Amino acid sequence: MSGCGCGCRCSRKLTLAMSGFLIILLAAVAVGLVVGLGNRDDGDEHTFTIDHEANTFLMDGKPFRYVSGSFHYFRALPDAWRSRLRTMRASGLNALDTYVEWSLHNPHDGEYNWEGIADVVKFLELAKEEGFYVVLRPGPYICAERDNGGLPHWLFTKYPDIKVRTNDANYIAEVGKWYAELMPRLQHLLYGNGGPIIMVQIENEYGVYYACDHDYLNWLRDETEKYVQQKALLFTVDIPNELMHCGKIENVFATTDFGIDRINEIENIWKMLRGVQPTGPLVNSEFYPGWLTHWQEMNQRRDGKEVADALRTILSYNASVNLYMFFGGTNFGFTAGANYDLDGGVGYAADITSYDYDAVMDEAGGVTPKYQLVRDVIGEVLELPDITLMPAKRLSYGKVQLKPSMELLSIEGRATLSKGTPVQSEKPQTFEQMDQYSGLLLYETQLPSIDLDPTLLTLNELRDRAQVFIDQQFVGILSRENRIYSLPLSKGWGNTLQLLVENQGRINYDVLNDTKGVLGDITVQLHNGGQLPLENWTTTAFPLEEASVEAWRKQRSNKELASNIAAQKILLTGPILYEGSFQVQDLGDTYLNVAGWGKGVAYVNGFNLGRYWPLAGPQITLYVPNELLRLGDNSIVLLEYQQVNKSVANQELPTVQLDAVAELDGNTAHSLANGDFVLNGRIKTLNHTKDEL
Repeated sequence: MSGCGCGCRCSRKLTLAMSGFLIILLAAVAVGLVVGLGNRDDGDEHTFTIDHEANTFLMDGKPFRYVSGSFHYFRALPDAWRSRLRTMRASGLNALDTYVEWSLHNPHDGEYNWEGIADVVKFLELAKEEGFYVVLRPGPYICAERDNGGLPHWLFTKYPDIKVRTNDANYIAEVGKWYAELMPRLQHLLYGNGGPIIMVQIENEYGVYYACDHDYLNWLRDETEKYVQQKALLFTVDIPNELMHCGKIENVFATTDFGIDRINEIENIWKMLRGVQPTGPLVNSEFYPGWLTHWQEMNQRRDGKEVADALRTILSYNASVNLYMFFGGTNFGFTAGANYDLDGGVGYAADITSYDYDAVMDEAGGVTPKYQLVRDVIGEVLELPDITLMPAKRLSYGKVQLKPSMELLSIEGRATLSKGTPVQSEKPQTFEQMDQYSGLLLYETQLPSIDLDPTLLTLNELRDRAQVFIDQQFVGILSRENRIYSLPLSKGWGNTLQLLVENQGRINYDVLNDTKGVLGDITVQLHNGGQLPLENWTTTAFPLEEASVEAWRKQRSNKELASNIAAQKILLTGPILYEGSFQVQDLGDTYLNVAGWGKGVAYVNGFNLGRYWPLAGPQITLYVPNELLRLGDNSIVLLEYQQVNKSVANQELPTVQLDAVAELDGNTAHSLANGDFVLNGRIKTLNHTKDEL
């Protein structure tokens, strides 16, 4: 479900002799057979083609197959890219598979970002330096367990009725603008132009998308080819089922994807692939050595020996394969997505911050027992490079006390962390209407005279989680995940209703218009059983951007919180910012352990590590890369929404712990409810949106 598909122009076997090169080239182009051609920087002419008679790839006329691993540049800090790539190369992989995330590079309409973690050109150039060929997957939809599947949130504000991933005129116009910004930056990296990119994706697991719009797919193929210009193969990937024909594109090479749970069906899977593409090499574009995890479920684990044995089976067919994920990394900030499975009875489920994925490498880029098992199998078909890996440092920096410093809903909090002018409107504004990627929105209105005691407050179409306050006094939590949309309000509690709504991550698979906020009426129950819609709302934006949080930390006043506020264990007056510092004398990776806290967002040295939610689990620690740390003083800020850890009860400052070991398997003793079931002794949840499980 993370994976996706991409496309390659099919070709017949070509033998290029230098004396007759031009004639052969023109003839091949005329019949649409050449799929890769150009001059590399070594001065030689290079092609990447398909031999449909021998059912193999041809690299410069010679049989070729790849064993690649997925690593998404946006899930590791740039200073860590090379070490991750080198560890992957040491396993024997000869290719790298990566997505390009539209929303990262185009966060607002007309605004583009190519710096830092968004420097995809630098990442691909490093991959070439480390000896990789590249399988590039620009989408534009990527899934990947990323917010909105990588589609920018502003599309749905600019075009409220847009039908993404179809021939909708507005959608293809915006994709055209995006590709015009992206593709020229990458053309020098295509294999035919001397670069490492041998294959370029067209769309992503489109066969299971409801639209089955081949006009759109053909347009996207041609739009991509406009820039690729036969310098790399175009390809697709689809889940092996009866819908594969919806993802197949004429003159684009087709691949499939499956994990260890379907390895016993491999003959039938290859047969399904041959049903849409009778010849050419067999490719599993997403072989899953692990799986994704949502909050409130058990961490997904897969046995390393089973993974290695399944990989060996795939390779025994002379197939090419990509391991998704080889290195998973982290959904830093608010980039983690969510899934939705109504048929399975699960509904909305947000992805955790870690993208460890139980992959071949761990979240910090280290080797695992699974790595050695996989490396041994790769060594049976490819030459293993002579690369010595240095073990990474994993250090514990101990306990850090955090001082409660500012209430989010206070005058100071609003002035410091809200953005823009609050909006007055009849209905609450959505995140998209506020042009806000993530964070929190505060909705406020005056309560009418209430007939009943208590009355029932209902939020229709809540997306995703709301803390409810009256006159800044906490009265309850409503949750899309847990399908709790109503709570009682007493007649005498106060006048101002305040709803602090959190975006927990936009759905990344199948449902792709996951507008955030409260979309329906907000009502209170009347004496006659009717519902009174509440109107005249003030919407205040709290995007919780790194710059604003760090500016607050550096410039905040020394004013102390009132003792009764500072001493809270359950935060009854709204979220509070806690801050502290720790000393570093030796740089190493570490893990921020927030056990005992409730739910919130963590920042280290001004960098947003992501969401934490140890009350729900299974993730208890947040990965802190050594590249974020500095010798001497380092800062931690938590914006805690709900609950402070237990040390407060002892009249001490609350603490966090910086540990040398990750904890991704905590709080997993969940009851078998909402469609969960036991598989191989572990709880699996039906909101996995593929059938590999």
